[in-house]
Amino acid sequence: MRAIMAAAEEVLSGNPLATMEQVAEAAGVARATVHRRFASREALIEAMELAAWREIQEAVLAARPHTAPALVVLHQATATIVQIKLGWRFTLARELPLSQEAQTVQAEVMKVCEAVFGKLLGPDADIVWARQVYLALLGEAAHSALPDSDPDALATKVIDTLMHGVSGRT
Repeated sequence: MRAIMAAAEEVLSGNPLATMEQVAEAAGVARATVHRRFASREALIEAMELAAWREIQEAVLAARPHTAPALVVLHQATATIVQIKLGWRFTLARELPLSQEAQTVQAEVMKVCEAVFGKLLGPDADIVWARQVYLALLGEAAHSALPDSDPDALATKVIDTLMHGVSGRT
């Protein structure tokens, strides 16, 4: 399934209207094999969304958001998420609809992120706005990144911009 989803990510990144037959060809399997695993093109994309959001959730939780210092959590999670976003460019760039299951995972991730921002920015900060700005910066970092970009350098750039703006002053 992972090989089919990886092939689909590649094919759909190049052609968002690609067919299941094109995905099967790229995966090196018969079209029937793809259809046995995924009932439809939409089911395949929903599985890809869920897999991508679960990877993000794992990255956020691996950063130890409940025990590590907030800035450390933010940097570690950001560096890993940039890498994940590079691997799921088509899938994570999609607007809604996410499957219900992917929406649930996404909501859990956002809740943890908001808790980290609350620790980092304090009680007077607009946490929802900070999350939205962070996600926009994260999206731009992943969108403009080259495949060999240093994820730690991108994470530093995202966090520095979030915390200090574009002037670079601390």
